[in-house]
Amino acid sequence: MQQRAVLAIDIGGTKLAAGVVDEEGRVLEYRRAPNPNPPGGEGESVLRALFALVDELDTDRSYFTGVGVGCGGPMNWPSGEVSPLNIPSWRDFPLRARLTEEFGLPVRVHNDAICVAVAEHWRGAGMGVDNVLGMVVSTGVGGGLILGGRLIDGATGNAGHIGHAIVHEFEPQCRCGAIGCLEAIASGPNLSAWAHGQGWRAGHSPEQRTGQDLVEDARRGDPIALTAMRRAGRALGIGIATATTLCDLQVVAIGGGLSQAGPLLFDPLEASLRERIGLEYARAVRVVPAGLGQESGLVGAAALILRPERYWSADDKD
Repeated sequence: MQQRAVLAIDIGGTKLAAGVVDEEGRVLEYRRAPNPNPPGGEGESVLRALFALVDELDTDRSYFTGVGVGCGGPMNWPSGEVSPLNIPSWRDFPLRARLTEEFGLPVRVHNDAICVAVAEHWRGAGMGVDNVLGMVVSTGVGGGLILGGRLIDGATGNAGHIGHAIVHEFEPQCRCGAIGCLEAIASGPNLSAWAHGQGWRAGHSPEQRTGQDLVEDARRGDPIALTAMRRAGRALGIGIATATTLCDLQVVAIGGGLSQAGPLLFDPLEASLRERIGLEYARAVRVVPAGLGQESGLVGAAALILRPERYWSADDKD
């Protein structure tokens, strides 16, 4: 007989993921598919693709005790109307309500980067410590904050959003409207665009100038790509130094596509971090790669249902 478990969902601009997570945070099975996300399309097409993906799971729906969801933001939290920047057809889309209608189960929705932070604290690189910043450095830069062993939500559910911490006084302009955001410097697309402006892969199409391409060229010793990786690492180090001093962090766990660069990113990050930390208590912080890989978003989404005492403070707001 199948054990009872949580349906976990991870929604991104380019991919959808659905999985089954048991009470210990183990992913029993999962499926991934492209997000159809057609330009100018209607939001129902994304929802239909998500339901079809869930139906591919071997676990029968009757064994689910709840549905945990990580989705890009911004969103109205905890009510779960979502407006992801990278899913244009979802604007104030009632995701939580639609999933409740479909499954007839408790549904909890949070930011996808926050779910990664939750997963790393519960079962990943931040396991066993109480003060953790989890980060995703990929198409964007996001984060979630665990203090005193509990997820910190903030007034609107956006606490820990380090991607829009200011790390440069004069440039560049961020798509959020501010100047000098960490995401505007260190995200994969922005970093690749900066490198291209310096002459990297001149004449190549945008499809041949991704963050992954930049990392691969840096590994081959391309001087502009190496400079770009140092630029991202230094900006991340500045942002993490500020967060560490402010929040008295023990561990910062970094995942996402760009984090796969390894020492090319982490070495300049570490150097910048140590330059910027002056107070003794902050020097003990450890910056490490995230430990759960592609499963982290699903594990964190499931934790919203499975470990509400630590990771879901919104029951009085539901």
